[in-house]
Amino acid sequence: MEITVSSGLSRSSSLPLRPSLPATRSKSQASFLSPSSYQPKPFFKPRSFIRFPLSWRQSQPIRSQSSDQTADDGFVLEDVPHLTNFLPDLPSYPNPLKKSQAYAVVKETFVSPEDVLVEKIVVRKDSPRGVHFRRAGPREKVYFKSEEVRACIVTCGGLCPGINTVIREIVCGLNIMYGVDNIIGIEGGYRGFYSRNTLRLTPKVVSDIHKRGGTFLQTSRGGHDTHKIVDNIQDRGINQVYIIGGDGTQKGAALIYKEIEKRGLQVAVAGIPKTIDNDIAVIDKSFGFDTAVEEAQRAINAAHVEVESVENGVGIVKLMGRYSGFIAMFATLANRDVDCCLIPESPFYLEGQGGLFEFIEQRLKENGHMVIVIAEGAGQDDVAQDMHAFNEKDASGNRLLLDVGPWLSQKIKDHFSKVRKMAVNMKYIDPTYMIRAIPSNASDNIYCTLLAQSAVHGAMAGFSGFTVGPVNSRHAYIPISRVTETQNIVKLTDRMWARLLASTNQPSFLGNEQPQEIVDGEKIGAMNNTNTKIATT
Repeated sequence: MEITVSSGLSRSSSLPLRPSLPATRSKSQASFLSPSSYQPKPFFKPRSFIRFPLSWRQSQPIRSQSSDQTADDGFVLEDVPHLTNFLPDLPSYPNPLKKSQAYAVVKETFVSPEDVLVEKIVVRKDSPRGVHFRRAGPREKVYFKSEEVRACIVTCGGLCPGINTVIREIVCGLNIMYGVDNIIGIEGGYRGFYSRNTLRLTPKVVSDIHKRGGTFLQTSRGGHDTHKIVDNIQDRGINQVYIIGGDGTQKGAALIYKEIEKRGLQVAVAGIPKTIDNDIAVIDKSFGFDTAVEEAQRAINAAHVEVESVENGVGIVKLMGRYSGFIAMFATLANRDVDCCLIPESPFYLEGQGGLFEFIEQRLKENGHMVIVIAEGAGQDDVAQDMHAFNEKDASGNRLLLDVGPWLSQKIKDHFSKVRKMAVNMKYIDPTYMIRAIPSNASDNIYCTLLAQSAVHGAMAGFSGFTVGPVNSRHAYIPISRVTETQNIVKLTDRMWARLLASTNQPSFLGNEQPQEIVDGEKIGAMNNTNTKIATT
């Protein structure tokens, strides 16, 4: 038997078993790397697995072969870096949670080093075991003395319900669970590392910030300068960095980790993924998403009341969703008063048979009113073409979106007044900034607590260059590269989109010029990975 350890750059090496051990092992005996102690197993060459250069994709898949299978059973562990990878003599200490009154009643206080979570839980009889991630939670050994920890927290990018809850729970988790007193907040995003003062954080300072929207530490886009940031981390004696932000922010966190590794610093870097759009890959959902869907109901209900109260009322509600239409889709499914949902992933056209104008006219004749929910990223190419706008980007490198709501409102009004000679009462509601600025709801508050505590446990256990999140409802430590290499988008071939089409009874907008076979092949993937142009005939 061989255990193959490979990196994201397809670099691999075989670690043979010692001759004294059996040649094969069963599935249940498949071996894992043990980050809590990082002591080599008897059949490993001492520390051979940590001598491979770390690649940009900080994962080390492990494939194990079992005795009852002649072929590889397809088990893969996408591991996260550990400080002992480049600091092999780093000492470990007993976890302070052993003396915690709160954890005294827990049957298993510490997560086993062999606990992993599978990425995909729906499998078939002969399918490979698939990709796994390390289970999040406290380890028996830690690699920091509580009195020597100097932690910092930074928030970057746009606002999202729940940021303050994450900040609060990181502070309280470090202080209450691990006895850490030295915690600072970096104000104003990444550039705050080298251009702003810091803020001392204690449980008392952050006690009620979860009741407020926004971020207690302020935020900004851009400003990432890896060398300046790491210089500042080193100068301030910081040895734990907690970074809250979206995919761009997490890419920055990966660069910070790589520079820290290069300098050989004992600094743990933990990422907490943040995006209200729910477009972070791998994890079940992002924090703030549930709150956004719930708050969107108020705007949709208001639009429905408005259009129901006038003749031929057409209401448009614009919701967040730059590249992913999850908020619009889930808000539509939750509300049931929406007649049509338009998202960036799904192509649609305005004129001709099966187009949006025809559907609006049909609904007005049937019900006398109509409500449309549209994600902010839908129809961007045609809006830009009409407005002769250039493809501009913000400080984070994101494409600046044009306001699709007023554009669509004017298109509908012009069509019915000039072409159909029919008066319509347009009602347009844009609640986007109101939604993202509110505090998180109860569900998201609990979720944010679990994210924060998982990050604290991971950093104290010596993991670094990782992000946290739920995978099939269990929290895991995930290589940063896995959550930044692609975006989570609505898949038009999945049942959830079919459920929406069945709920609204809206057209699929797959006209004659777009044959049905595109939904089964690679063309649908191409549509999902770009802002699809709205075809107008």
